[in-house]
Amino acid sequence: QVQLVESGGGSVQAGGSLRVSCVVSGATYNAHCMGWFRQATGKEREGVATVFSDGETRYTDSVKGRFTISKDNAENTLYLQMNSLKPEDTGMYYCAAVTQRTFWCDPSRTDFPYWGQGTQVTVSS
Repeated sequence: QVQLVESGGGSVQAGGSLRVSCVVSGATYNAHCMGWFRQATGKEREGVATVFSDGETRYTDSVKGRFTISKDNAENTLYLQMNSLKPEDTGMYYCAAVTQRTFWCDPSRTDFPYWGQGTQVTVSS
């Protein structure tokens, strides 16, 4: 029902900025909770940021003050603006969605049922 396609990944030097996008199709109205996750090679996937339908945003501590999650409802697109990038930010970035209104929308959760294919972000020193 919900399809997600990420784009905008690439290579950037430490301290630089990058914005990744996620185009949502299908039951977009029911995607009440959306988030960004990342996975570095050899490591487990971790939550980065989430945004609920009411506009509430949450971030993992390591990206607070540097990353901003946002939505463009007219374009059905989710964004993650990443500033002051660090090498440890390197990884495959995935967007995810949940349709349940009562879902606790937080990047600490790993049970999002809908996922995109990911876009690679590489930060060099």
